[in-house]
Amino acid sequence: MTENQKNEIIESGKNYFRTTIIPNHLKNLNGLTLRSFNINPFIINYLAAFLCGNTKPESLAKALVYPRVLGTSINTSFGQNIQNFISQIAAVAGKGSAIEGIDIEFVDAIDGRKKYCQCKAGLQTINNDDVATILNHFKHLINKARIDKLSINIDDLIVGILYGEGELTSFYRTINAAYPVYCGAEFWEHLTGDQGFYNRLAKAFGEVVEEDNIDGSCLIMNKIEEIAKEIEDKGGI
Repeated sequence: MTENQKNEIIESGKNYFRTTIIPNHLKNLNGLTLRSFNINPFIINYLAAFLCGNTKPESLAKALVYPRVLGTSINTSFGQNIQNFISQIAAVAGKGSAIEGIDIEFVDAIDGRKKYCQCKAGLQTINNDDVATILNHFKHLINKARIDKLSINIDDLIVGILYGEGELTSFYRTINAAYPVYCGAEFWEHLTGDQGFYNRLAKAFGEVVEEDNIDGSCLIMNKIEEIAKEIEDKGGI
């Protein structure tokens, strides 16, 4: 893959964050009220004290808002909308596929063979039913290739996990026993031929906030103050 193509993927990723992830993230933040949380009063008072050293309304609000805004909300949005980014990757790196169960077709930068890839967001994004579906799709494609006398090897059918590192989950290990599963940096190296591309892409997503002058800390503190006022008016949690 050329440097221009790699830069196109990075810019596509930035655009994905600008047009999809950031607007959804801000919408979720702005919509938060005290009613948005399923509160365990025993746990939240402990967490507030653990985080801030006290259980004042502002501390309670921080213990509620930080995990939602910096964890649950953004991860859910990324996973739900990942197909948009996958389509952008396909437009640059190869092509989208009309084959059922295949997201991207591209030439592997390491072995030079055409790959038929189903993309997944992360290590925790499939279940047992997904495993069966993926294996059935791959098996069907292998059988079709034999009938049509196409040069497709088992190793040409892959699952590409966009982010993550470490040991594969049991679901992915089941797939990996039959077909390759490339996770995180390994997937991006097969796609681009660049060992450092995964980290370049991850860093680029953070640059969007700076480039667009988004003051997240101010937005979060404003929301914390709003929820702290709700807690104070309610007389605590």
